[in-house]
Amino acid sequence: MTTADQPAARPGARPAAPDAPEGTLVPGFSSPGARPVPWETVRGALERAEISWISTVRPDGRPHVTPLMTVVADGRLHVTTGPDERKARNLAQNARVVLTTGTNAYEDALDVVVEGTAARVTDAAALHRLAERWRCKYGDDWTFDVGDGVFLHDGDPALVFAVRPEVVFAYERTSEHAAMRWRFDASDGPAVHAVSGEDPGSPR
Repeated sequence: MTTADQPAARPGARPAAPDAPEGTLVPGFSSPGARPVPWETVRGALERAEISWISTVRPDGRPHVTPLMTVVADGRLHVTTGPDERKARNLAQNARVVLTTGTNAYEDALDVVVEGTAARVTDAAALHRLAERWRCKYGDDWTFDVGDGVFLHDGDPALVFAVRPEVVFAYERTSEHAAMRWRFDASDGPAVHAVSGEDPGSPR
């Protein structure tokens, strides 16, 4: 199979939003004549996802994967972890991560894989804003207070990390299969934005 790329331009499609990056369709892993997946579809999936899987690397090189909640803000995916949890210890040694979300269904499915780098969020104003996003998305059981550079839940600290996408893959399976890739760098600006007219932090 070839992994040659072709521009993700769909004939007759409406113009991409100004913040929409240009993706590439990977024909070797897509059905013949498959239509590219719009970035706004992938963006919406990341914003609505209630559970994602984060992959980190232990200091000895072994992988570690665990499910967690995610909140999108400022073009990043945000996650939390207790300071003594394995993923927190892994991130202290290696900030490279993969976040995956989607479904285990074969048909009518969309899976998204985000490769990026995680950085601690410690600014009080940013943490307050993210805490409100968590409460709005997941309900009052996930209400956080803000301490000194951390979330607090029942008095216990939780570190907050922002993952900036560097490469995003999407695999859509409908009547046809489409594999997509988007690349980002530091000059691209925020990688993930709210869908027009929808607040990703609104109650569901």
